[in-house]
Amino acid sequence: MNTESAEGPGLLHRSGRRCARHAWRVVALWVLALVGLGLANHTWGGTFADSFSLPGTSTQTGADLLAAHTTGSGGTASAIVIRSGEGAVTDHRAAVDATVAGLGGLTDVLSVADPFTTPGALSADGRTAQVTVRFDGNPASFDPSYLTGVDTAVEPLRADDLTVEYGAPLGQLATPKSADRASEAIGLAVAVLVLLIGFGSVAATGLPLLTAVIGLSVSLAGLGLLAGHFDFAQAAPTLATMMGLGVGIDYALFLATRYRALLHAGSEPAEAVGRTVATSGRSVLVAAATVAMALGGLCASGVGFIGALGVAAGIGVLVAAAASVTLTPALLGLLGHRIDRLHVRRPVAEPTGEADVWHRWAVRVSRRPWLFLVSGLLVLGVLAVPVASMQLGHVDAGAQSTGRTDRRAYDLVTEGFGPGANGPLTVVTHLDSSRVASESLRQDLAGSLRQELAAVPGVASVTPPVSSPDHALLVTTVIPATGPQERATADLIHTLQDKTLPQALSGTGATGYLTGTTAAAQTFTDTLAAELPLIIAVVVAAAFLLLLTVFRSLLVALKAAVLNLFSIAAAYGVVVAVFQWGWGGALFGVTEKVPVESYVPMMMFAIVFGLSMDYEVFLLSRIRETWLQYEDNHLAVATGLAATARVITCAALIMTSVFLAFLLSTNVAVKMLALGLGVSVVIDATVVRLLLVPASMYLFGRANWWLPGRLDRLLPHLDAEGPAAGPDAPAAPAPASDLAPAQARGERR
Repeated sequence: MNTESAEGPGLLHRSGRRCARHAWRVVALWVLALVGLGLANHTWGGTFADSFSLPGTSTQTGADLLAAHTTGSGGTASAIVIRSGEGAVTDHRAAVDATVAGLGGLTDVLSVADPFTTPGALSADGRTAQVTVRFDGNPASFDPSYLTGVDTAVEPLRADDLTVEYGAPLGQLATPKSADRASEAIGLAVAVLVLLIGFGSVAATGLPLLTAVIGLSVSLAGLGLLAGHFDFAQAAPTLATMMGLGVGIDYALFLATRYRALLHAGSEPAEAVGRTVATSGRSVLVAAATVAMALGGLCASGVGFIGALGVAAGIGVLVAAAASVTLTPALLGLLGHRIDRLHVRRPVAEPTGEADVWHRWAVRVSRRPWLFLVSGLLVLGVLAVPVASMQLGHVDAGAQSTGRTDRRAYDLVTEGFGPGANGPLTVVTHLDSSRVASESLRQDLAGSLRQELAAVPGVASVTPPVSSPDHALLVTTVIPATGPQERATADLIHTLQDKTLPQALSGTGATGYLTGTTAAAQTFTDTLAAELPLIIAVVVAAAFLLLLTVFRSLLVALKAAVLNLFSIAAAYGVVVAVFQWGWGGALFGVTEKVPVESYVPMMMFAIVFGLSMDYEVFLLSRIRETWLQYEDNHLAVATGLAATARVITCAALIMTSVFLAFLLSTNVAVKMLALGLGVSVVIDATVVRLLLVPASMYLFGRANWWLPGRLDRLLPHLDAEGPAAGPDAPAAPAPASDLAPAQARGERR
């Protein structure tokens, strides 16, 4: 039943028409929101820094005990590495002492460890030293101007011709942030080119870009305000930019395409805007809800770091959707018939009819659906092969470009102390009351503990356990024989946590905890690996229910969920091959093989699943629209594919360019996300849309649209693409002759 024709235009139709007729008011509201949030963010906004806090874990308990029982052990530690070209660092004692004093006088510094009195801070050959500085916050989140004070403090070292490099996270603060700006510029430049080719007019090109940029700016300002009250990772604004810019352009593009089609069919501009929002605008809202729901599923992990990243990306998506259904209609209303002005080529209308290349492709797939279905699954299967060897871990400074100071510091530590010195492990032993009071018992336990730790394979060295000031703790440092990113180091951490410490402390009443940056990263990885199946189940189930409600079909919803799992596995495979296997990693600025960053698979799953549903919703909406009109499955698939092919292709090219442009980022995890997301969009727009979806829908036939009556009554009604309202709505295009409605041929498909 055409509810809008019988009962008048629906809410979305009226909203779109109102935005078009009061365009300047809508534009003014968005500009006001942009300026107001921007000023508020500048005044009260927070900063972004990684925080892998995992309450209740052994790693976090050990860190909390250190902070409670020792002085100067809280906050965030960062090393400043000193290297002498000739002679020993001890030959420059005056310069080192001046630097230690200068660093200690800086604001936000809790303590500075003198390398001459700190065990293990001076290399065996005496040419390399580490000055460990503890800050009251994560220095990566400090204002870049803070580096001026650090540079001044280390100037005596450089004046003595010593090499000075900043280790992470202080080195992250010293890394220029211009790469992300370049990525945004490249993404926008490619979007301009694609839109000009696809639309043919400057006006139609500028509209999606303007909408996306304004929406992105508002979302980033809002995210900055939230960062003043909640913890967000360094990658949060980059992720919000990737998502907000990509979907913002896509959503506005879908609306502008439908609007132009309605104009060409003879509709009046304001009415055409109303119908656009009632149809494609509804699809945008469903698609955005699907993406946001997938991202919201990350909160089910119970890990604040991951949940916050999902919230950041979700903000970008939801603001982009809001801009698309309000600001885009307003701009369309201002342009009116001038949307094709300043054209660089003759505007192209939405394709229809059997002469269209996509109709011909659909007919070809319909003749051999099994062949195309198996071929598509084979391609995805081959791409997914590397997933079986995926190794999760934390990508540290050793994978960064040698142009970064934290990478150079990493290399100096490796050269002077061995690879394991870049990931020291801190063992915190909490003594019972009897040993706290007895010096001899503490000494006996310290000796046996050190002996047990040193005997573990994979341990390079162990420092003598030191009592805390209140004698409640014994603290020692274990240096692995391998680097932080090596699988052997992860195995060592598990051995120490699960076997060595419990056995060494058995019967003593003491409890041992393994902590430190490397141990925390491994605990974080283990936690996420354990939670990933839950996230997958939550996101798939929620998306299935949403698609079931929208399209009223068990098979369509199930097929969409299953095919998206295949495409995600293929994208995972590409990431593993490039970064973990090293196939072409150097092309993206990664000079060594690295594990897959622990949170990347979870983030990729949520984002890719949501974005895949985007194109699925837009394609299936047009297929269902024809199905409801003619009840011919073959015709519906061919018409839907042809009607959406050009706009989805343009959207996919734009989205891919936006994602891949972030390969320029200095953050390796962002590079992984950029490549994985870019590849997934290409897979979804080609293999899934052109092979798997049409082939499977042809094979299922009328069963595509089956839904048990009882379930139909239980589910709420939510159309992905509502009717084009109004008595003067343009008639649907005549179907192609070789795909004419089955009713007209006396048969049903």
